Amino acid sequence: MELPFAESWKIKMVEPIRKSTREEREEWLKEAHYNVFQLKSDQVYIDCITDSGTGAMSDRQWAAMMTGDEAYAGARSFYELKDTITRITGFPYVIPTHQGRAAENVLFSALVKEGDIVPGNSHFDTTKGHIESRKAFAVDCTVDIAHDTQLEAPFKGNVDIDKLEKVLSENKDRVPFIIVTITNNTAGGQPVSMQNLREVRKVADKYGKRVIFDSARFAENAYFIKSREEEFKNATIKEICREMFSLADGMTMSAKKDGLVNMGGFIATSHEDWFEGAKKYCIPFEGYLTYGGMNGRDMAALAVGLDENTEFEMLQTRIHQVEFLASLLDEYGIPYQRPAGGHAIFVDADLILTNVPKEEFPAQTLTIELYKEAGVRGCEIGYILADRDPVTRENRFGGMDFVRLAIPRRTYTDNHIRVIAAALKNVFDRRDRITRGVRIVWEAELMRHFTVQLEPLA
Repeated sequence: MELPFAESWKIKMVEPIRKSTREEREEWLKEAHYNVFQLKSDQVYIDCITDSGTGAMSDRQWAAMMTGDEAYAGARSFYELKDTITRITGFPYVIPTHQGRAAENVLFSALVKEGDIVPGNSHFDTTKGHIESRKAFAVDCTVDIAHDTQLEAPFKGNVDIDKLEKVLSENKDRVPFIIVTITNNTAGGQPVSMQNLREVRKVADKYGKRVIFDSARFAENAYFIKSREEEFKNATIKEICREMFSLADGMTMSAKKDGLVNMGGFIATSHEDWFEGAKKYCIPFEGYLTYGGMNGRDMAALAVGLDENTEFEMLQTRIHQVEFLASLLDEYGIPYQRPAGGHAIFVDADLILTNVPKEEFPAQTLTIELYKEAGVRGCEIGYILADRDPVTRENRFGGMDFVRLAIPRRTYTDNHIRVIAAALKNVFDRRDRITRGVRIVWEAELMRHFTVQLEPLA
């Protein structure tokens, strides 16, 4: 008999979570203006709003925290972290920040100016926000197959090389760099192939441009390369990571994902001029260059987390749980971005709530219904997150409308996954009776989905 798949870790500590009634949840939603970001964590039973900073740290990480060096300048923990980053990525210049959007803020302050054009593959909301807040433009060059959610294709996060070449040929002098997100979160947690990264590098070299990787989930991207590209089937995750980063000039990192920590991030680069430019903004925005918004104990934990999460068994366990949720949704006939992503399932709200017009935000409506059903908190990655066009101020309805069910690392059991799937099935079974969505009653000018206030139109 073949042995069943099991986790590559055992549980050492638990945290209680509270169940609630539907009546309580309906009242809490009303108080939160139907924005699940505004719910209190103890009002949530299973929290899939993000995998960012919500995972469980290992015994090695907790042990490392006890030896963290809290010196203001020149902390030993910084050099341990720097050495780990350089060993995995090859980049010699490292600046720590308190999280990924801080890394973007520091680096983009040095590199992005008004009128610039930054091409990439489905810039995530903070990336796009940091570009557009500087009166520059983010141009999406993701492959078109990413929009066909029911198509099985191994690398739907890829950059469309023809689109990229067109942007560069028409706007060469306005492009400060190319950015590639690995994995491509907004497209459904979809990976980017090594072949595609090589093609991006070739085009970048042709036009004399540099390449940045948005690297929050670079280890998961490496896992998919190992699993889906024949050339790398016998390579280690760390070997694949070095190959990936050899095709970039620098990276920003939200370490709260593949770094397995609750807070932290960094910039790394091979170019001294980028390093010097970013240094000018790190000190006023984040802190001194050897802590940059992070405690010594957090840097120590991150060094261990990066090492742990660039091993195959850790990634296999993590991605298997996402695939397990996908298998349950397949059983129930619930459409999602196929194949399953590395960190989340992206449920296709447009294919489920077909009676809810896009102007009433189907994915946000589905997010609300899922929370009311079982206290499961997902996250809209769709028309609300897309914000308004910075020029016309019209809602951007051209992308995909997902409910992201992000799975925190080493946190929930497969029974929790079964609850998520069953709750979504219950909503799916009554989808024809959901005919109205929500409208916006208040929104911020930029990155509105975090604080937007809504009301139901039923």
